[in-house]
Amino acid sequence: MAREVAVGEVERVPEVTEVRPLGLGQQGKDPQADTLVDNVIQAERRCVTRPPGGISPASPTRRLSERRAAAPAPTRIPEPSAAHVSAWAGAPIASAMISAPVVATRRLRSIAADTAATSPRLCGCHHPGVAREHTTIEVAGREVRLSSPSKVFFPEAGHTKLDLANYYVAVDEAAVRHLRNRPTTLKRFVDGAAGDFFFQKRVPNGAPDWLQTATVHFPSGRSATELCANDTAHVVWAVNLGVIDFNPWPVRRSDLDHPDELRVDLDPTPEASWDDVRLVAMVVREVLSDHELEGYPKTSGSRGIHVNVRIQTRWDFTEVRRAALALAREVERRVPKLATSKWWKEERHGVFVDYNQNARDRTIASAYSVRPVPDARVCCPVTWNEVPDVEAGDLRLDTVPARLADVGDPSEEIDERSYSLDPLLDLAARDEAEGFGDAPWPPHFPKQKGEPRRIQPSKAKKR
Repeated sequence: MAREVAVGEVERVPEVTEVRPLGLGQQGKDPQADTLVDNVIQAERRCVTRPPGGISPASPTRRLSERRAAAPAPTRIPEPSAAHVSAWAGAPIASAMISAPVVATRRLRSIAADTAATSPRLCGCHHPGVAREHTTIEVAGREVRLSSPSKVFFPEAGHTKLDLANYYVAVDEAAVRHLRNRPTTLKRFVDGAAGDFFFQKRVPNGAPDWLQTATVHFPSGRSATELCANDTAHVVWAVNLGVIDFNPWPVRRSDLDHPDELRVDLDPTPEASWDDVRLVAMVVREVLSDHELEGYPKTSGSRGIHVNVRIQTRWDFTEVRRAALALAREVERRVPKLATSKWWKEERHGVFVDYNQNARDRTIASAYSVRPVPDARVCCPVTWNEVPDVEAGDLRLDTVPARLADVGDPSEEIDERSYSLDPLLDLAARDEAEGFGDAPWPPHFPKQKGEPRRIQPSKAKKR
């Protein structure tokens, strides 16, 4: 019977007197034990224990050099006793290196399932035959596994991974409305909102067969099969991978080359105030109305405001971006001291109307996405009447479900009508006739016809 080890305690095993090569187990005396021991050793050599509340040195977001430096050196492994083999069977494990001049020994951990929530965080790797803390969420007619539900994803607010999943279950259709049939990049925070993240454009191998996807193509010529979160089961499945906010394309998988959404992204410069953002948002509404368009505003969950407009699928990404650029320039003309359409940061002031968010392969956080900020703010739809006084900090993971139940979803009718871009494209044609041509594209795009020199103005002056 293995002795239980308290959190933070190190159980010492006998000093090594013999080196057993990896993969030999107990030299064939017990094939089943051989396999179990070898699986454990292989897993243990691939990872390093995270301290409670810490970040794993084996995190995939760490640089390779840091991971190599943090990895344990090759060690001599003690021949396991019968008690140790018994402790390994089906129990969670964690490794810890004990300093010694030549020999490093390992500890074993026997932790009951009901105390798993208080154990040190494991590395996140999959250890064959080793149990991990998990729960199952029944949603959208499916049972979705959620591993490490007690992992804290928002340290300041105290919200866990399970809290995040439960939030998305609570807002349900309101969130899925803005994700359904849209290819969505997985933005994974394996250590929670306070940790590093990485973008995963391709759905990983081993995804459930019920998962809906779409294959998209990028300006580079490459392609990827991305998630289409068509119900809340898809959303919870993504949360299990560490996804906090969702970033869908402005297209549906039935037509991946023609957007059905024009996106206005108001991105404040450091000196701009929240009042400035709200004022510019109201000007955006005026410009849209003057060009026969209706927009649906939402807080970005950070410092900005987004406005989404459903459009007819008659135009490709280039034309939709052209319309967005015309809108940005018109907003700038109406409030030149508050708004800018300048792409280069050194030329910006006030609130940047980011027209390039409408270029192919560009995405923004969807409505009802929780953002990876300390207080777990939500990218939350609001009415136009609310915009002048809305406070982004009031719209959080712990407040939005109640708001939704109380006042409903301000964007509920967004799909009921789609609009024509012809009035904005006419405005673009007038701008071009007056000498206002194209504006800079994002750096990873090929040089476009009519695009000005893609060089910072300050550097261009020195040449």
